[in-house]
Amino acid sequence: MALLPILRFPDPRLRKVAAPVTNVDDGIRRLAADMAETMYEAPGIGLAATQVDVHQQVIVIDVSESRDQLLVLINPELLSGEGMQVGEEGCLSVPGVYDKVERSEKVSVRYLDLQGEARTLDAEGLLAVCIQHEIDHLQGKVFVDHLSMLKQMRIKSKLAKQARITA
Repeated sequence: MALLPILRFPDPRLRKVAAPVTNVDDGIRRLAADMAETMYEAPGIGLAATQVDVHQQVIVIDVSESRDQLLVLINPELLSGEGMQVGEEGCLSVPGVYDKVERSEKVSVRYLDLQGEARTLDAEGLLAVCIQHEIDHLQGKVFVDHLSMLKQMRIKSKLAKQARITA
């Protein structure tokens, strides 16, 4: 396994729409393993392939306290969402920035597992939020897109300043 570099907002590669995975093979399984290692190391609770500059529909999630309940979703498709919740979100591609985002409280998602088998998952709470957040990445969206233009401009300025300081 290998740690992968995470793209930072506003990198234009974060805007690419990910292509569906046509064949769940060892390459996809290796990608998922590398993504999981990268997510755990960061540390985060979710990571989309888009964030590591691989534009295929693969996400990894682990919202467990023990960090041992890895969920890999290939070609995830939201089937339904119900209710509304507003929660503070952050993102490994937008480090140090957190803001409130409105999401469905419960979702149903269809996806392929690491064996290429079709599965359906019903999720609520933090897991539902994480699934929606990571699927956004696969569609070329970042959580800050849910915020006002003013907040987006402030975030871009803050991250540009951080980049200058660390450069």
